[in-house]
Amino acid sequence: MSALTAAVAVVGGGLVGTAVAYELVSAGADVVLIDAHHEGRATDAGAGILSPETTWNPDPGWFSFAMAAGAHYRTLVERLAADGAPDTGYDTCGLLLVAAEPGEDDWFATRADLARRRCPDRLTEITPEEARRRFPPLGPVRRALSNPAAARVDGRLMNAALLHGAEQHGLRRLAATATGLRIVGTGIVGVDTDAGSVASGAVVIAGGAWSSTFGRQLRLQIPVKPVKGQIVHMQLPAGADGADGADGADGGGGSGDGSGSGSGGDSGAWPIVSPVFTHYLVAWPGGRVACGGTYEPDAGFDVRPTVAGLEELLRASLALAPGLAGAAVTEVRVGLRPVSGDDLPVLGPVPGWDNLHLVTGHGTEGLLLGPYSAAVVAGCALGQPVPDELRAFSVSRFP
Repeated sequence: MSALTAAVAVVGGGLVGTAVAYELVSAGADVVLIDAHHEGRATDAGAGILSPETTWNPDPGWFSFAMAAGAHYRTLVERLAADGAPDTGYDTCGLLLVAAEPGEDDWFATRADLARRRCPDRLTEITPEEARRRFPPLGPVRRALSNPAAARVDGRLMNAALLHGAEQHGLRRLAATATGLRIVGTGIVGVDTDAGSVASGAVVIAGGAWSSTFGRQLRLQIPVKPVKGQIVHMQLPAGADGADGADGADGGGGSGDGSGSGSGGDSGAWPIVSPVFTHYLVAWPGGRVACGGTYEPDAGFDVRPTVAGLEELLRASLALAPGLAGAAVTEVRVGLRPVSGDDLPVLGPVPGWDNLHLVTGHGTEGLLLGPYSAAVVAGCALGQPVPDELRAFSVSRFP
């Protein structure tokens, strides 16, 4: 095929890359999105928990960035709706941080105290009985902290909505695998792919777990590696509320705001349940519940669901929520999280190279941080000054 030309070439069609492309074309830039759609990309498997208020990272700069990312979602969803995009799967459902086992009390107190110091007007501790009322399948817990502002998002639906919105603004797509960067001196002038080349004035690498493949050509370490995560999706029987019957649930219609005004069988109104140590539960409308995720740092690019992974997830599900025992296992999704050497994102211009930008390394927080990271890096690709909030995430921090 003949070479394409664009103002910006974006490498990677997962949530982050598509969000970069959406921001760029929304600002009037001519963009080609290069998407290999690798099997196992994190976007297609992530649970979609958006709760910056209860994140564990103690660094104030990281927390500020995460809070900005959570706020960005609300405006982004509105923009996509105005562009006529399909459903994003975004909904404010609330989250319960819980301690389920005796040994978790101290850890819960540490996490809860940090969260309440950061957001004193948003978070409240509720009784274990109230926690079970809000999430009927839940078993006995010792303590529960409620974050009514937390939301969930379906990564696949969000990505499709971003793609739709971007195409409304003129995005062009190339289904191909990037094989290298086109370099002239210290300038990046395009991307070579297995389907031809793309000449561009700037390049944004948003390749997720595959981003490090460009490091050798750049004589630069991009320390991002895949960390495998398996997530099991379950389906409760039609009409079941999942309660285990020990205390029962009081039923009623769910509000969808995480306030606990009555959940009953409306699983779409159930909050996310996030234990201190073990695996989370995310409920969706129609009786679907996801449990995840395993953390397998030595699995490389293996995208197979495994018996050991499924056993780990199901055991954790039933220990936390015995009311899920009657649910059917419908799917196991596998995603390769892009995890950096210090567990922080890798964002912004690449020192020593002109017109090259990175937006990767979000690890387990890709669905939360990704769209906001994309918006900030897109600004850099358009020639705007690098904001201070990106400096701590520069690839220059690695030797």
